[in-house]
Amino acid sequence: MVWSRRNFLAVMGLGAGAALFNPRQYPLTAAIPKIGDRHGDLSFQPIDYPIPLATDGLTPTQQKTAFATFAVQDELVLPSDFVYTVLGQWGDPVGDHWFGFNNDYLGLVETDENTAYLLINFEYISFIPWRQGYGTAIGKSLPIETVLTAAEAQGGKINAFALAADNPVKIDIEALCKAALVDQGMGVIRLERNGQGDWQRSPNAMDRRITGLSGLTDSHYLTATGPAIAIFTNPTKQGYDDGLGEKIIGTFGNCAGGTTPWGTVLSAEENFQSQVPEAVYADGSAVDPAQCPLKISASGLSGQGNVFGLAGNKYGWMVEIDPANANDYGTKHTALGRFRHEAVAVRATANQPLAVYSGCDRNGGHLYKFVSAETVKSPTDKSNSRLFTAGTLYGAKFHADGTGEWIALTPDTVVNPVRPSDIAVDSSTTGIVYLPHPDRNQSGAIAIDTDHAVAEYQTQFATLTDLYPIESDHQQGAILVDAHLAANAAGVTPTARPEDTEILPDGSVLIAFTSGWPSQGDGGCDRHIFQGPQGEVPYDSGWIMRLQETGDRCDALTFGWAMIAAGGEPGQGGLGFANPDNLAIDGQGDLWMVTDMSTSKHNRGFERKADTTSLDSVGVFGNNSLWYLPLHGPNAGQVFPFAIGPMDSELTGPVFSQDQKTLFLAVQHPGELNGLRQTEIVTMPLTTTNGEPFLQTRTVPLQSHWPNGGDMPSRPAVVTIQRRTRQPFHSS
Repeated sequence: MVWSRRNFLAVMGLGAGAALFNPRQYPLTAAIPKIGDRHGDLSFQPIDYPIPLATDGLTPTQQKTAFATFAVQDELVLPSDFVYTVLGQWGDPVGDHWFGFNNDYLGLVETDENTAYLLINFEYISFIPWRQGYGTAIGKSLPIETVLTAAEAQGGKINAFALAADNPVKIDIEALCKAALVDQGMGVIRLERNGQGDWQRSPNAMDRRITGLSGLTDSHYLTATGPAIAIFTNPTKQGYDDGLGEKIIGTFGNCAGGTTPWGTVLSAEENFQSQVPEAVYADGSAVDPAQCPLKISASGLSGQGNVFGLAGNKYGWMVEIDPANANDYGTKHTALGRFRHEAVAVRATANQPLAVYSGCDRNGGHLYKFVSAETVKSPTDKSNSRLFTAGTLYGAKFHADGTGEWIALTPDTVVNPVRPSDIAVDSSTTGIVYLPHPDRNQSGAIAIDTDHAVAEYQTQFATLTDLYPIESDHQQGAILVDAHLAANAAGVTPTARPEDTEILPDGSVLIAFTSGWPSQGDGGCDRHIFQGPQGEVPYDSGWIMRLQETGDRCDALTFGWAMIAAGGEPGQGGLGFANPDNLAIDGQGDLWMVTDMSTSKHNRGFERKADTTSLDSVGVFGNNSLWYLPLHGPNAGQVFPFAIGPMDSELTGPVFSQDQKTLFLAVQHPGELNGLRQTEIVTMPLTTTNGEPFLQTRTVPLQSHWPNGGDMPSRPAVVTIQRRTRQPFHSS
């Protein structure tokens, strides 16, 4: 559907409450320049990108020639008038530990014009480059081969928690898993500007690591607030008890995050289920650690929490930390719910409750809003952290007409699940809804694949009270511990992997939905809401949504929504990127976005056929990338590629300094997939912006040696990006 720039500006400027035009007309995909009018007054020259774009200034005939060949680089590619500097990389000293693996979200807290703290998430380890580079980066050896041998004798997995403390295999597993979990969590580093105005490290007593095992052998336990404390301290649990009460060992899976207006940082525990069990009982207690045993192969290591007996219900939370407090090792705010947290954005408006928007990054995951019980007095007051301790968690219910409502996850909420017939499916999946197991003495979920079975489930359970039939003072905590399944039962819309949320200056919310492709293990999204530019269901390439609360109130119970952008090939109605992830708003109020294409699909060739899907064609987009999406001015409604990452990498956590002269960016998992350096030639079937097919010869280096080059193993790293002139990004 072709939209004019006028339509785009109308959608972006709508007042609160109304449906935002047709919610699936993607205004950004149509507000394109005339041929020859490439960039308007754009302040940088876009990088060369592997496929034709509406903004490349070429006719379809010219595109076929210009894009006949393309060479992918193992480098962070930037416009020619910009440079990057490595601020820190895996293995660099941080406090009494070191810079962890797979840096993700970056929270920049500037204390004055020349000093700042940077909070860095360390999400997970990519086993191939981690094992290859550990000796070089950390200077220690690991018992990987002995653990591999022991696991192979037991089918690749071991319940190490059940082994005797002096068992040699358990000792080796402890050493290996300790190394892996120490490389996850968070880190705080202090920064100063040098004489040239460049940010650089200036370590002091505030520099510290919060690891996946903080508290295990030191006093740095993480603390908790909110309703789940009653679950952790319950002396008569249905399930496993770690014996620690409300104390929590470590944090891991730290992916996205958000910085509060009062200078603390929120860190989202996402894929915790890879290391500890996700399932819980009706009383919110954890299942036995044996349910997530250690698994190891040549390419993967999971179940890292098993050997330490970590309780799964203590992970999957939102963690708050004050970078400026050397004694703060993190607080898990359980009122915000437990799920595979990814996105988080805080809206603090004076004389209104605090609102926190967050997403669950899984197929069929939900968009959530927490509304505090008390109101904000001053948005920058550090005492606002108390507002995270009590309030109501809601899930978003989207309607196809561009309206929506918030469903409270409270004991009296009616059980009214989405029907399996409403779930997007592909040729290998069926519509599935996962609901809390109907035998409430059993943990976890049951998969329901017929509308009739859902109706029968409702006859058994009328409200969430029926699903969580425990003491009333524990009931809210149990619902929040099991938030994803409780939201499924309440009929909250299953969405398309909401990976980031950002608050625009007008108070509306942007949400990056990364992919609408289903999986049999998690389910899929609502097929009425998440459709491609040409009505495709399922659709992999993703969307960016704008959500406006009714009355511009943080505590509104209804909202309007519209998709403002869709990923995909321009010849098929997309903007030229795939799988939008982290978002950032610059000082002008414009949008920057990074992509999260699965590493296994980077530059993957395919044969284009009549039934080729958006999932089949992901390889055309090359490596993951960083984009500029202006929301104002003459370039509004267009998109421009600013950076491309090294091989196998993902660009994450973009954040601008207050003076707009520096962009901080994390480069995650370079070299994650492939082995020794080699080069392959891929024949890539492309289309011009008007859909005409042609072939491209693409040269693709395999493996990565970024950022140190030569034969050095790859390392995740955080960089600063600046103009060579050190002027602000929007200077021409």
